[in-house]
Amino acid sequence: MVAPYDFALDRELWRWVPDDVSLYLTRMPYVPLAATVEMAMHISEPALVARGAIDVLAVSPLVTAYACTSGSFIGGLSGEAALVAAMEEAGAPAGVTTSGALLIALRHLGITRIAAVTPYTEDLTDGLGAYLAEAEVEVVATAGLGLTSEIWTVPYATTIDLVRDTDTPDAEAVFVSCTNLPTYDVIAALEADLGKPVLTANQVTMWAALTLAGRKAVGPGQRLLER
Repeated sequence: MVAPYDFALDRELWRWVPDDVSLYLTRMPYVPLAATVEMAMHISEPALVARGAIDVLAVSPLVTAYACTSGSFIGGLSGEAALVAAMEEAGAPAGVTTSGALLIALRHLGITRIAAVTPYTEDLTDGLGAYLAEAEVEVVATAGLGLTSEIWTVPYATTIDLVRDTDTPDAEAVFVSCTNLPTYDVIAALEADLGKPVLTANQVTMWAALTLAGRKAVGPGQRLLER
């Protein structure tokens, strides 16, 4: 796993991992940027992601994933593809990004209309919508928290309320963006409450990476994993 320098949820990623699978993480070099469009542009540089992929080659990974939503959607579909190509050219046997994993998950579930919630500022949230529109996924409702730092400290209750308030009847699923936003323990309950899939950044990343490795992610009651 390659993550941005401010990633704080290593423990959450491990929760999707089967007991006989190892997870190795590396981070990009620190830069003093808040979680804004500027930061997303910086961490979308293929060379930075490739450097992270090289850093974990010694342990012979089956898959290398770039665990960042904004850094993988800000450049659009071509930017996301460039990140995957950079990881694979650096030696990763297979590469996936969070935003690419989201599209794979939506196709797997047959979903083309979603509501999207983020911890981001409005312009970064709009960037997610533009990426999904390019992929022919309709975003019927969005909401963001306007945060630029310490996103990992957002309480579950805040995320739950945001999802419930943003969901609409015409949304086939809800996507919760940002790999730095904790979500593992709210997915199954929200899905039961809303009656539809609730996909989250870390969930789709781990599901896609483990699928590429020929394994099944662990997440009781999570529809994506049980489909």
